[in-house]
Amino acid sequence: MNGPAMEPRLLDRSDTRVKHSSGIGDTVSAFFDRVKAGDLGSLPVIVGLIVIWSVFTALNPLFVTPNNLVNLLFDCSTVGVISLGIVCVLMLGEIDLSVGSMSGVGSALIGVLWVNQGLPLPIAIFLALSTGAMVGALYALLRTKLGMPSFVSTLAGLLALLGLQLYMLGSTGSINLPYGSTMVNFGQLLMMPAWLSHTVALLPGVAILVMGLRTRAQRQAANLSAASISGLAFRAIVITLAFEAAVFYLNLGRGVPWMFGLFALLVVVMNYVFTRTKWGRSVKAVGGNAEAARRAGISVTFIYLTSFALCSLLAALGGVLSSARLASASQQAGTGDVNLNAIAAAVIGGTSLFGGRGSAWSALLGIIVIQSISNGLTLLNMSSSLRYMITGCVLAIAVIVDSLARQSRASHGRA
Repeated sequence: MNGPAMEPRLLDRSDTRVKHSSGIGDTVSAFFDRVKAGDLGSLPVIVGLIVIWSVFTALNPLFVTPNNLVNLLFDCSTVGVISLGIVCVLMLGEIDLSVGSMSGVGSALIGVLWVNQGLPLPIAIFLALSTGAMVGALYALLRTKLGMPSFVSTLAGLLALLGLQLYMLGSTGSINLPYGSTMVNFGQLLMMPAWLSHTVALLPGVAILVMGLRTRAQRQAANLSAASISGLAFRAIVITLAFEAAVFYLNLGRGVPWMFGLFALLVVVMNYVFTRTKWGRSVKAVGGNAEAARRAGISVTFIYLTSFALCSLLAALGGVLSSARLASASQQAGTGDVNLNAIAAAVIGGTSLFGGRGSAWSALLGIIVIQSISNGLTLLNMSSSLRYMITGCVLAIAVIVDSLARQSRASHGRA
């Protein structure tokens, strides 16, 4: 009796095996299906970048000259690192309003410890980053143990850290870093050798192909649908050609800044952490539904602690890079629009304000959008008031797109 009854089940299992993608056409079709279902990814910000660059190039061709783009990359690096930390807390559905002040404190610590106290630069940087991590951990404890909303705790931190920055810098208000030092040269002058920049530009395509093939093999072994080899190769080739063309064009000018290379490396590392590690998956799970994540065995407290600590650490690192870029630690570091630009970059780049969805690439793409607007308007000799208004409009559009995409995903059962 049992033998014949089992036969149909085995046949059913083989019949329900999902077919593997067969080529580039299926890859493109799957992409459009995801877009229709509200899974837009980085598409809106890439389209926005194309529009912004086209407009500014038409108004002033100097915008796309190699040396101007090099300056643009320098400007992206400092705030971009801060924005990368913001992605960590936004994916939890939280916020950190003190990242600008934390970057100012990081900058001030470099001036006080390295220049005034004479500590070795690596130790000064380590202490600045450690201070950032401890501040972030404090925010997390206030959130998880006392239930204090992150909006309130980080707003209080913004004021406290701003006061600490002013206190450390004293009556002079600024500390000049040694001009010609390795740190200042790193922030203003140092470029990658051409051969190295071209080699680095190859790595994303290689990584996409290697990791894609590994994932494909794992899914095939589990009898699940898998991307085609031709589709993976197509993606890898397109991305490699795009990066190599960008590097070639930048090398017609000064080249690729080491500072931007550091920022890009951090983006790649954080992207791997978000997508390929247990911690990254846990961050998205907690951001999607903290109670469900807790019931699934995820330590919500640990995720909050590490995410907020990492956010403030990266804010302090952004302050260190800012001091290298400006060759000084001053009361203006971390003030003005640094705070809002860091948050806006993450949102404009595609990280959801609702939590649970985001990418390290959001920080990179978002800050390029913001700095492109600033750089383009500067070349046109227009008032900074326009920059604030345009950036505000772009931010509002990004949130509207995110909200509509979220509704579309919910209607398609992909929320």
